[in-house]
Amino acid sequence: MSETSDSPAQPPPFVLWREVLAAYVMPAATAGVGGAITGRSELMIAAATTIAGTSAVVAAVLGARLHRRPAHSWTLRPPRALLAAGFGITAAGLGLLVGWSGAQWLPRVPSLAHSPWPARLPLDLPLSAAIAATAITWRWRGSRPRRRRQH
Repeated sequence: MSETSDSPAQPPPFVLWREVLAAYVMPAATAGVGGAITGRSELMIAAATTIAGTSAVVAAVLGARLHRRPAHSWTLRPPRALLAAGFGITAAGLGLLVGWSGAQWLPRVPSLAHSPWPARLPLDLPLSAAIAATAITWRWRGSRPRRRRQH
């Protein structure tokens, strides 16, 4: 047998710019198509702004933080699914807080007083943040080499 077959396969690399690009394009495309099919122009606009924008920002910030983690970080201890779910739930909570605050504050801005956009924030931000955080954490953790158990 060759040496390469005895060693474990290397995980795929984590490339932040590709992850952020995917975090923007995928929700923009899916929500945009959904808005086009249902004839909801506000969903088509939200697809490119609050939905995809939130997803890309969360992916960029969280992905950069995870990418800088040392090899012995606590983020490599819990199971991959638990870590991804934990970051997803945390991001959803923060997104809900920001979305609710924005929905309360932004209608006070005269140019947004009659806009339906601020009312979308409590739904768009937590959902987008949760999906992006879960996906980016899952992808990052999958790119990390597996640690061998010490006996």
